[in-house]
Amino acid sequence: MASLLHQIRHQSVTIDRPLPLDSGQALPSVTIAYQSYGTLNADRSNAVLVCHALTGDQYVASDHPATGKPGWWARMVGPGKPVDTDRYFVLCANVLGSCMGTSGPATPDAATGAPLGMAFPVITIADMVRAQAMLLDHLGIARLHAVIGGSMGGMQTLGWAAAYPERLASAVVIASAARHSAQNIAFHEVGRQAIMADPDWQDGQYYGSDRAPTKGLSVARMAAHITYLSEAGLTEKFGRRLQARDAKSFGFDADFQVESYLRHQGLAFTDRFDANAYLYITRAMDYFDLAEPYDGRLAGAFAKARDVRFTLVSFDTDWLYPTSESRRVVQALQSVGAAASFVELSAPFGHDSFLLDVPALDRLVAGALRNGG
Repeated sequence: MASLLHQIRHQSVTIDRPLPLDSGQALPSVTIAYQSYGTLNADRSNAVLVCHALTGDQYVASDHPATGKPGWWARMVGPGKPVDTDRYFVLCANVLGSCMGTSGPATPDAATGAPLGMAFPVITIADMVRAQAMLLDHLGIARLHAVIGGSMGGMQTLGWAAAYPERLASAVVIASAARHSAQNIAFHEVGRQAIMADPDWQDGQYYGSDRAPTKGLSVARMAAHITYLSEAGLTEKFGRRLQARDAKSFGFDADFQVESYLRHQGLAFTDRFDANAYLYITRAMDYFDLAEPYDGRLAGAFAKARDVRFTLVSFDTDWLYPTSESRRVVQALQSVGAAASFVELSAPFGHDSFLLDVPALDRLVAGALRNGG
C-alpha cells in the first residue's frame, strides 16, 4: 500500500523555508499536497479553505487516485453545491504528517534518501495550521472568506481562528471540539498499540519491504470506526443479523453482519492509508487542547477573534464529539464578544453525520458562507 501511495502524483508545492513545530523542532522545508476547485477572483477574496478529518485527504470533491471513489465531501463541494465552486475558490490541503503527498513519516530523509519513518518529528494540530498558512502565503492568499471543517477539520478551523484571526472572515466548525477528551485519547491509544504490536510494523521502517502492518492498521480502523457510528444506527443497520448464513458457526468467522462490515472497513482502509501516518495524526489530535496555553481558559484562545463570524454544528447522536463540546466553544466565543451561531442537528448516523446525507447541514453551510464575508 505504501508503495502505491508513493506512485500517485499530487498537486503540491515544496516550500524551502523552515516550518517551526510545537515540539521545538523544525522541518527544514515542507511539501504540501493540495487540490483546488473554482477560480480565485481578482481581489483574492473568495478563497475557502476546507480542512479534512483524520482519515481524509485533499480529494474533497474529486475522485480519489488510489481508490477511484468520489471525494469525501463531493456532496457538499462543487458547482451549485453548498460550498459552491462557481462562487468560491475552494482549497483543501493534505495535513502535515499524512500520507497523500504532504510531508510525513514516508518523506525521504534529505541525507540518506530513505523514508524518515519514526524519525519524523511528532506534530500537532497547530503545526498543521502553520503549514497551511505557508501554503496560502505561497499562493498569494492573504485572507480567507472562510475556513470550514468537520471532526479533526473542525479542530484545524478553531486553530486557524486562534492563530490567524486576521486571516479569515468566518469559521464553520462541524462535529468537533476544542480538546480531545480522555475517552478520545483512549480509543486512539488502542489503535496505535494495534499497529505497533503488528510484527510487520518493524519499528516503523516497513517502507520498501514486502511486509506492512496491514493487520494492525485494519484493527485500528475497526476500533475507530465504531466511534464514528451511533448505537441506534448500528442496531438499525445490522442488529444481530447473521452474515450469509442461517446459523452460528460456533467458530470465529464473521458470524454477524456487523463483524463482516467492520472487517471490510478495516481492510479497505489499508489500501489508501499509511500506518505511520495514522500514529502521527492520532497523536496530534490527542495533544489538541486549545485552552492549554491560556491556563485552561478557552476564551483566551479567541481573545483576538472577535471579528470572525463563527458557525458551530453538532449532532445529537455523536458521542465522540458530543454537543456539550460545541457548547463549550460557543460559551467561550460569547464571553469575548465574538459572533457565534450554534445548532444541534438530529441525525441517526453518529459522528459520521457530517459526511452523510443531512440536508439541514447543507443549508447551514451554504448560509454560513453567504453570510460570512
